[in-house]
Amino acid sequence: MGKDVILIGAGGHAKVISEIVELSGDTVIGYLDDRDPRLLPELNVLGRISKASSFAGEAFFVMAIGDNYIRKKIDELFQIKWYTAQHPSAEVSKYAEIGNGTVIMANAVINHSAKIGRHCIINTASIIEHDCRLHDYVHISPSATLGGTVTIGKCTHIGLGANIINNIAICKDCIIGAGAVVIKDINENGTYVGVPAKKILSEMSD
Repeated sequence: MGKDVILIGAGGHAKVISEIVELSGDTVIGYLDDRDPRLLPELNVLGRISKASSFAGEAFFVMAIGDNYIRKKIDELFQIKWYTAQHPSAEVSKYAEIGNGTVIMANAVINHSAKIGRHCIINTASIIEHDCRLHDYVHISPSATLGGTVTIGKCTHIGLGANIINNIAICKDCIIGAGAVVIKDINENGTYVGVPAKKILSEMSD
């Protein structure tokens, strides 16, 4: 029997996740969003995000929100059942570990012994190689590639098409820009761009 799922968030990211839920044989029964539901007439908006606990006995939940820090805040607020969404075309090793609430998009690859934390986004056609460790609330953008044994700290965002060579560690609260190539460890949070990637902005706040 399929699962009933409520999406937290009702924007473009939610469109993609709702399709993954349906392709997995489960059912989206509604959305929670803080916008006026009259702005979302085509969706079954059940209420504001703060109402999530009211539906805790009715469904599983998945966050359709791209912002890493908002996902972290919501995860800390609610004791609810989280749904892990995996597109049927994604290739995930049976030896990989996937945390609750994580979303794995179409054509993503997660290889042997990779460990993915809670509420991560593994976006379209991204590659997570063997023995990688992604901490909670990480976002890997479309077509980004992580070589083997890469570690990504909590709430870090890896941009479109970025490449992280093997055996690299990136600390928490970083942004790696689109197309960047990371060839050495990153130990200071901030924004890094270019080939090779270099820091361009001051330290991000928690």
